[in-house]
Amino acid sequence: MARQDRWTESSQTETAMTGGSRFLRACLRKPVDRTPVWFLRQAGRYMPEYQAVRREHSLIEICKAPALAAEVTITAAEKLDVDAAIIFADLLLPLEPMGLDFEFQAGEGPRVHHPVRGAADINALRTDRTAELGYVAEAIRRVTAHFGDRMGMIGFCGAPFTLASYMIEGGGSRNYLETKRLMYTDRAAWDALMQKLTTVLADYAAQQVEAGADVIQIFDSWAGALSVADYREFVLPVTESLVRQVQAQGVPVIYFGVDTATLLPSMRETGADVIGLDWRIPLDTGWQAVGAHCAVQGNLDPIALFAPEGLLRARVEEIVRQAGGRPGHIFNVGHGIVPGTPVENVQRVVGWVREICAQMKAEPAAERNQPPFAFASRPV
Repeated sequence: MARQDRWTESSQTETAMTGGSRFLRACLRKPVDRTPVWFLRQAGRYMPEYQAVRREHSLIEICKAPALAAEVTITAAEKLDVDAAIIFADLLLPLEPMGLDFEFQAGEGPRVHHPVRGAADINALRTDRTAELGYVAEAIRRVTAHFGDRMGMIGFCGAPFTLASYMIEGGGSRNYLETKRLMYTDRAAWDALMQKLTTVLADYAAQQVEAGADVIQIFDSWAGALSVADYREFVLPVTESLVRQVQAQGVPVIYFGVDTATLLPSMRETGADVIGLDWRIPLDTGWQAVGAHCAVQGNLDPIALFAPEGLLRARVEEIVRQAGGRPGHIFNVGHGIVPGTPVENVQRVVGWVREICAQMKAEPAAERNQPPFAFASRPV
């Protein structure tokens, strides 16, 4: 069901907001009083409260228990005092109802027991069991009941390419040999896999929106392994289809990848409302690449959270000033917070973003350190 309580459709390419949080407004490039901030993996192993829960439950057990997933989500968002909560879940959850079992092996990450390697495996995948993922929607309901309208609520799913790579490789990979082999040698099988994933992911995102998600973030974590030509031929069309189906539910979409500086103009063609930038490209350069009609999210190096206070603050201020107060910037790390990160440093960053935004508002326009850059003219 479209979120008509928060959104009204104004054209084929623009959606006008009739209310919503600071975070939600920034996703639509609407004016905000200050830059909103949240963090990828803000509920994670660096936080003692999460560690306590993990001592009693596995990651999958937390994901499948709405009360636990909601507790972890809420605790992190409140402790960091951020502007948005992202539901605690895992990218690979949709694999199980599609017929692929997986587990997390200590020190090795996820492992798919029977990887997809050809047309027969793809034909066997199910697309009619997405309702089994309803525990994620129930966790979102609990979080939204707790926060109400005072905090943005982010749901998420993996992108077709990234989930396909896990399904085919059987886990993480350095060169994505099996994924690219299938992509190059059996286009019909590849397209069938992409279509099945899109069907499941669109349904899964719709469940989250119905439960109260204000925004859906689509993680294309491994898209950076692709050349521009391969991304455009094999990935862009199906990703655009997923983005449009999610937007049809009445919410904006954040599209995020890692090491994707060369792909940014093509990623913008998906029609996503917000493009996530990692730390490998300056924020203003990345924003130029996607154009003025798009919001951006990022892009502090998560390892900078280990830096001395002076250096860390300088990096935060550099990003905020590169954004220059333009509508449509969401402060975040350029990839997930890693284990061992000092929680107090994450909290400091939240405070600094607010302080720097206040300082910039008080500065005369002529004195602001706002690098003037001309956006490329790109369609919405």
